[in-house]
Amino acid sequence: MVSNPPSLEKEKVSYEEDTRHTSVDHEEHIADVTEAEQQRVLRKMDIHLLPFISLLYLLSFLDRANIGNARIAGMGVDAHLDGLKYNIVAAVFFIPYALAEVPSNVCLKLFRPSRWIPSIMVAWGVVMTLMCLCKTFNSLIIARVFLGLTEAGLFPGITFYLSLWYRRRDVAKRIAIFFSAATIAGAFGGLLAYGIERMEGLGGLHGWQWIFCLEGIVTVLAAVGAFFYMYDYPETASFLTDRERHVVTTMLKEDSQGLATHYNIKFVWQAMTDYKSYVQVGIYIGLLIPVYAIALFTPTIVRELGYSAANAQLLTVPPFVAGCICTIAVGIFSDKLNLRGPFVIGGAFVSLIGYIVLYTQSAPGVAYVGAILAAVGVYPTIAVDLAWAGSAAGGDIRKGVAIAMVIGIGNLGGICSSFIYITPPRFHIGHGTIMGWLSLSILLSLFAMWDYNRLNKKKIAQCVREGIDSSRREEFKEMGNDSPLFRYTI
Repeated sequence: MVSNPPSLEKEKVSYEEDTRHTSVDHEEHIADVTEAEQQRVLRKMDIHLLPFISLLYLLSFLDRANIGNARIAGMGVDAHLDGLKYNIVAAVFFIPYALAEVPSNVCLKLFRPSRWIPSIMVAWGVVMTLMCLCKTFNSLIIARVFLGLTEAGLFPGITFYLSLWYRRRDVAKRIAIFFSAATIAGAFGGLLAYGIERMEGLGGLHGWQWIFCLEGIVTVLAAVGAFFYMYDYPETASFLTDRERHVVTTMLKEDSQGLATHYNIKFVWQAMTDYKSYVQVGIYIGLLIPVYAIALFTPTIVRELGYSAANAQLLTVPPFVAGCICTIAVGIFSDKLNLRGPFVIGGAFVSLIGYIVLYTQSAPGVAYVGAILAAVGVYPTIAVDLAWAGSAAGGDIRKGVAIAMVIGIGNLGGICSSFIYITPPRFHIGHGTIMGWLSLSILLSLFAMWDYNRLNKKKIAQCVREGIDSSRREEFKEMGNDSPLFRYTI
């Protein structure tokens, strides 16, 4: 045991220096990869990857959340969604959505991403388009179940996909950029619904049916394009030169610390039996319930503040725009500082203040400010937390399963989001429930930061004591984040 803290610190510095030198020897070409070259390649990947996957996620979030816009556009009346029927229609989406995420991420690794992701997009785009034919409670239930099943693979798939292209320290900003598409979808969804409602009666369809039809068709068209435009892995990307591929693979090898990239069922079980996976699930579910509540019920909440249905559609735009800006800004700073927990805690706290305002204030203007704070606070935390969850799992399969578990189980929170906004006009039950979930995320994030720091110190002490450095990485290749060479991001 190392009992003297100053001595441990000196040994720690010495160990880290030895590790850096050994790492250079281990990868023969690392020394000739400069920081400027790395940044140039990262920017090139950003240009070729991020706009397109952001578009895909925008369409995904738009298709799952547009039911909120359709409701106030007349769906609730035409389909006779009285009582809790709308809540049930909103909720059933999340059951198959949650159950299909882990298998989908395994399939993404087994098959090519450029085939798997476009295929599931075509499937949910067809379902979305056909929802325009659903005029009853039962038919909407069936459509939402199939929408959840077919959409399940996109969000965890793209999150995992990005982790195969970017280092852990670079990925939060990229997840933030593509997740910001969700906030754009919220804003754009309101504007789009406002315009599409004017098609009332055209072709014998109501305005809310046209919302489903047109947005579904756009998704199918984008999916067809994805078959031709989407890239699989850095090693095979046609937009990278041989030198640039070498730079990317070198960066990823350093970041992975030599951990396994191949498929083995034991890596799935490693992720599923790791308590840290479930800590991250708890953090994520406490953040996602507010996100879905904002997406599903902001139009209703704004309307209950006293605004007309048309104005409510338009007034849903500012909270989402503000959330989009903050999501990207927080992702950038989180990567720059290589910190996750403090940004999750800070965002959840801001959102908590927003919900306190919504809970306590009845004046429309003040309550509307609370709605903006709620969105501004919680939206940035999702991207940072997913980057955090991914960085806490070592090896491709273990990481993919852990991310899918966090997103999959976390999405069961959507069921909760669907049933808590039942007491208009103040929605005390809904706002109060979300305040509790945000508080849980804050507490679990504090625990995770403490636990990861404890484990890092333990691993460093083990490496110093046993003389472990990166030259022995092959010994620990299949241990994932249990490897003594693995370090957690705080």
